[in-house]
Amino acid sequence: MTAIRQADLDALPVREVLPELVSALDGHGAAVLCAPPGTGKTTLVPLVLAGLVGGGPRRRVVVAEPRRIAARAAARRMAWLLGERAGGSVGFTVRGERVAGPGTVVEVVTTGVLLQRLQRDQELSGVDVVVLDECHERHLDADTVAAFLLDVRETLRPELRLVAASATTDAAGWARVLGHGRPGGAPVVAAAGVSYPVETVWAPPARPVRPPHGMRVDPAQLAHVASVVRRALEERSGDVLCFLPGVGELARVAGQLGGVDAEVLQIHGRAPAAVQDAALAPSAHRRVILATAVAESSLTVPGVRVVVDSGLAREPRVDHARGLGALATVRASRAAGRQRAGRAGREAPGAVYRCWSQAEDGRLPAFPSPEIRIADLAQFALQAACWGDPDAAGLALPDPPPAGAMAAAREVLVAVGAVTPDGRATPRGVGMSRLGLHPRLARALLDGAAAVGPRRAAELVALLSEEPPREYGDDLAGAWRRARAGGDAYATRWRAEATRLHRSAATPAGSSPTPTPPGPGAGSPLPGEAAAPPPGREAVLRDPRAAGAGGADGSAAPATAGGAGPGDDAAAGLVAALAFPERVAKAKGEGAFLMASGTAAELGDGSRLRSAPWLAVAVADRGPHSASARVRLGAVLDEDTARAAAAHLLASGDEVRWEEGDVAARATHRLGAITLSVRPLKNPDPDLVRAALLEGLRSDGLGLLRWTPDARALRARLGFLHRTLGGAWPDVADDAALLARADDWLEPELSRARRRADLARIDAGQALNRLLPWATGEAARLDELAPERIEVPSGSRIRLDYSAEHGQPVLAVKLQELFGLAETPRVAGVPVLVHLLSPAGRPAAVTADLASFWQGGYLAVRAELRGRYPKHPWPQDPATAEPTRHTNARLRR
Repeated sequence: MTAIRQADLDALPVREVLPELVSALDGHGAAVLCAPPGTGKTTLVPLVLAGLVGGGPRRRVVVAEPRRIAARAAARRMAWLLGERAGGSVGFTVRGERVAGPGTVVEVVTTGVLLQRLQRDQELSGVDVVVLDECHERHLDADTVAAFLLDVRETLRPELRLVAASATTDAAGWARVLGHGRPGGAPVVAAAGVSYPVETVWAPPARPVRPPHGMRVDPAQLAHVASVVRRALEERSGDVLCFLPGVGELARVAGQLGGVDAEVLQIHGRAPAAVQDAALAPSAHRRVILATAVAESSLTVPGVRVVVDSGLAREPRVDHARGLGALATVRASRAAGRQRAGRAGREAPGAVYRCWSQAEDGRLPAFPSPEIRIADLAQFALQAACWGDPDAAGLALPDPPPAGAMAAAREVLVAVGAVTPDGRATPRGVGMSRLGLHPRLARALLDGAAAVGPRRAAELVALLSEEPPREYGDDLAGAWRRARAGGDAYATRWRAEATRLHRSAATPAGSSPTPTPPGPGAGSPLPGEAAAPPPGREAVLRDPRAAGAGGADGSAAPATAGGAGPGDDAAAGLVAALAFPERVAKAKGEGAFLMASGTAAELGDGSRLRSAPWLAVAVADRGPHSASARVRLGAVLDEDTARAAAAHLLASGDEVRWEEGDVAARATHRLGAITLSVRPLKNPDPDLVRAALLEGLRSDGLGLLRWTPDARALRARLGFLHRTLGGAWPDVADDAALLARADDWLEPELSRARRRADLARIDAGQALNRLLPWATGEAARLDELAPERIEVPSGSRIRLDYSAEHGQPVLAVKLQELFGLAETPRVAGVPVLVHLLSPAGRPAAVTADLASFWQGGYLAVRAELRGRYPKHPWPQDPATAEPTRHTNARLRR
């Protein structure tokens, strides 16, 4: 052990505001600390609050970090400042790794670990201060932890002190949350940092690149980022830190940087500890460090003078209707851009190369989306239920959870037996919440352990909790075998996680009191009650050998000669189906499947799974314009296992619907959207038939009825009266409005109908007469208000056309038949639109003002047509001429 590195501690700028922070905590118990990167908010503040430096009283401090790499780095940095190694006065705990001892005073944990501790011990016994670091990132676990801690302060431990610390946080918002109703909120303490100027270099691609969608990033964009890194190495000195959205992009850009005069490192949350340590330690050689968002905050990467920012980030997305959730590539926010750029000015003046234009910058979102607004909330909803607040209504969250996402989460939790229908956590749900897994995976672990053995279930769930690298393939069983034999970083992490899950599944807190079949939910026993699996499923669920589970101790079965036996496929399919029951899928054709959720899915060319009759889809994504989801990871399944795993989706019943232009009636047995069996239904329920016929009328239109010319004319006349007079005259122009009143005009014929042909026999005109306002007596005025025909001066009775949806009634009549008519005819007070026809019946003029036409327009029409039709009268004064439909010769007789 060496002496405390006092000079390094004194050089941290945050020391200037420590008295103010301590005073704020003494007076209010909570405070918001705003401090730029590099000021010591993550390292010096916890040491002072713990009394390890500065001479204050000794307190136990827990620091919550959003990422494992940041937790390890912060603990090691604090231990180094004290002249110790991690595990002494300062330790850390992340999932699967704990370096701490009885003398640990400051413990750095991930927010997920702290969440688990709070569920086990709501008082957080023995802890005096909690520091929530990098709270601006708005991860769901961090928001939840903050809300739980505030609840603890309000109800159990008012002496517990809270600090929300960040470089770019919404100080006012967090002050309001931590104040929890107190006037003015919690105090805000701001520290000034030592920042060096950072020059911005705008470096957009020379040619447009495709915007990201799903997990896909245009290769041209990555090639451009690599070229900007090369440019930065030539133009600037110092190490280069390049931000990219994910691990796959790191690897692609690294592959394009071959031959650069620098060491290329990749840093991300899954990187081996040795690689992470190498990136965070000073180096005598120039480096290019390719990093995901883990390097945006919490970490100081020494030697960096240049940042290259791709401008991309990853955010969670979920499609509740299809049961698909995944990360999506999005444009990084302006706040993230500032945070990334600041990495270049931590130790000296630097530069940031932004791979987009300055004009684009103003269109970027100001802040990243809070995870609670966009993520799958099943795990959050379970945590809230176990906390005793199923709706999260009483939690002081920075943003409330969306009601729709919470409802979808509740459905998932009820289906896996984690909560009751009213949202209360079951004993099984409490055990699931303590596994550190999504509830779907917790269900797969607990129920899968009973079927395939605890160890094998743990190994498969470990594969599902961190998706294997793409090079492992899309076959879950094949990826499982590769991970068993693998020596890469992923296989190492997988083995550690599988061991942790195996231990968790074997403890009383992680198991259900009585083994239950998969899929408790509507119509299933409550969790904890004994229940028999569906007929014919006993072997699948209860006999490990049927699922290829191996020995009675649950250990992996040895591979058969020539490769792994079918046991791996069966076990992988069962566990994946338990986790994602709505994604069990039935083959529709080579490589094409239909999932129980109703979403189509397809496999890539060359996949071993393409010939499977059934599939358990573990990972799938769907492009914004794609009709089908692409299966990224799945397992072979059989129908019996699919039925058992998704038992809550099984439904039998009579289906009567409008299909392909007629009524289809059948008795069906379905697994969600998948039809398992079907037979014709001879005597369907008349109410169901009527509903199907109405659906046919909605989809195919009222043209299915018999519309005579008189019926169409009546509909047009009624439509005109509704527009003009309203009141008792019905709306018949709109099909939807008519169908909403089907009982008033289509009965009793509609209830007697059984098929499309019966609809064609219904006289629409006779039916429409039922809608006339008979009760008020107005129906008798139909011919007066909207006559079918109107008599013109020649004596002809001309049919009026009321079909123009928003126009006037149209009177199409030969011009000579209106001689002597000075005023335009009116219908219900509305002047008709007169279409004046030539003697041959062709349009000659259109007017709604006959008086004006006779005075002006007539002369032009006369000059044009009298030579063409010399046998017909064309008087100089039409007002006094005799109206006629005949020629001059006929008139002289």
